[in-house]
Parts: sequence; structure tokens; C-alpha cells
Amino acid sequence: MPTSITSATAIARERAAEPAPPEDIDGSDGPGGSDGPGGPDSLGEIEAGLDRLQDSAATSRPTVGRILLPLGTLAGLLGLWQLAAWFGSPRADLFPGPLDVLGTAASLAADGRLVEAVFTSLQRGVLGFLLALAIGTPLGLLLSASSTLRRGLGPLVSGLQVLPSVAWVPAAIIWFGLTDATVFFVVLMGATPSIVNGFLSGVDTVPPQYRRLGTVLGAGRTQQLLRIVLPAALPGYVAGLKQGWAFSWRSLMAAEIIAVGGSIGFGLGSLLQQGRDLSQMAVVVAAILAILAVGIAVELLVFAPLERSLLRRRGLAPGAGR
Repeated sequence: MPTSITSATAIARERAAEPAPPEDIDGSDGPGGSDGPGGPDSLGEIEAGLDRLQDSAATSRPTVGRILLPLGTLAGLLGLWQLAAWFGSPRADLFPGPLDVLGTAASLAADGRLVEAVFTSLQRGVLGFLLALAIGTPLGLLLSASSTLRRGLGPLVSGLQVLPSVAWVPAAIIWFGLTDATVFFVVLMGATPSIVNGFLSGVDTVPPQYRRLGTVLGAGRTQQLLRIVLPAALPGYVAGLKQGWAFSWRSLMAAEIIAVGGSIGFGLGSLLQQGRDLSQMAVVVAAILAILAVGIAVELLVFAPLERSLLRRRGLAPGAGR
């Protein structure tokens, strides 16, 4: 179907490009005139309609698939999980089913513990990510502007990205004690290198012709960086932000699980640790699912629309420029 639509579109364009036949002597518009059924205006409308049909054929199925396929997969996994809990495990306290976990989550939400944990962890994650963004972006900008600094600090930044963020927790506890500063420090060390490397990766994908064109047009080094390189490197930078959020969220959970007590608030990691201490597997699974749900929600509500908007403005999304 899309092939035939494309062929029809090409034929319509060829017909629109053909010269119109001469008008009648009496001035009336013939079948090939501008107002006739086969005129350029009509052909333009046909072409626009075929383009819209082509876009609809190309995007309707993926849109439906993006919604129905994940929901169907989730329903199937939940069904298998419940069957395994009913028939495969003799002890519900060690392997609770989805219904048991849902009941536990409802009781946790009723007494306020689940809401408090989600709010506390989300607040910490967002603040820590914003701090990493405020530090990682200027650092990436500085490294991209100086090849000497990049050769000197680039391997260190990559090494910090590979280093598990949980390794910073003991040092942070010694330095800052059982306070929120410990959590923010671990999140910062986990997210900042990813943001820096994402920024540098985006800069590396900028074609060198862009810089040469800026030089020909008289742009200085700072102008090239701010008005040419940065806009062109934006897709890689957004990918780095997405990865940086993932690192910050994982670092936060590691810090909350290990650093418990003191003035540290009650987050999802603390709820997870509490369930382990009390041997309540349903609480543990409910906390894991809450952590997963927050991560998916941030991806769908923040980064996915940002990526779609970026692709649409660059003409890379379906229907862009129509």
C-alpha cells in the first residue's frame, strides 16, 4: 500500500509539472485550465491528500502497536506470574503473586508510607539530576572547546562513568554522615559523567563541514560553538541527559538502601530495605515495582516527548514538515 501511494504521488507531481494546454479563444477554462478538474489546483489537492494518506498509513500502525503491544505483554507477564504463584510456589510469603503485591501496595498507600517514599525519592532524584546537569553541561562544553583538556580529563570522566556509583556510598557516609548530602553526592557522581560523555558524543557527530561553513561566514570560535556546534549536537546531548537520569535514579536507590537512619528521609530504597529486614517479600516486590514505575513514567512523560519534539523540528519524525 505505501508503495502504490508513493507511485501515485509521483505521478501527480509529474502531471502538475506539465504545462497547461492553451486556453480556448473565447476565454473559457477547459478541462486542463486552472479551475477545471485536472488543473494545477486540483492536482495540488490530490497530491496533498495522497501525502496525508501516506503519512496515515505509515504512522497509524506503529501508534497502535506502541500502545497495545506493551499492554498485551504486561498482561501476559502478570498472568504468568500469578499462575506461577498459585501452582508453582507452596509459600506465598516467599513468592507472592500480583494480587498479593497489589494488596500490600494498597495498604502501604493507605498508611502513607508508599506515597512518602515515592515523593521523597522523586524529589531527591530530580534535584540530584538538576545538580548534575548544572555541573556536567558546562564541563562538557569546556572539554569540547579544548582538545588539551579533553585529552587530559576525558579518560577520567569515562572511568568515573564506568565506576559503580554504590562505591561512593561508604566515602559519602564518612564525609557527610547520614544526611541528604550523602544521597545527593552519590547521585551527582553517578549522573555527571554520563551527561558529560553524552555531550561530547553529540559534539563528535557534528559534521566538520558545519564548522568550515561557519569560518567562511566569519563566525568566531565562540559563535561556532554556541550557534553551530551546540544546536547540531543536541540529539547526542539529549541522549546523554536520558542516560544521566538513569544513572542518577540507580545511584539514588543504592544510596537509600545503604544509608539508612540519621536525618535521611524515607525513600523507596528505605522501603525496600525495610521489607528485607522484616522478611516481607510483598513489600520488597511492591517497592521494586514502584521504582520501575517511576522510571518508566519519567521516560514517557519527559524524555520521550522531548525526543519526539527534537526529531519533528529536524524533519525526522513522521509527518514532519507537512
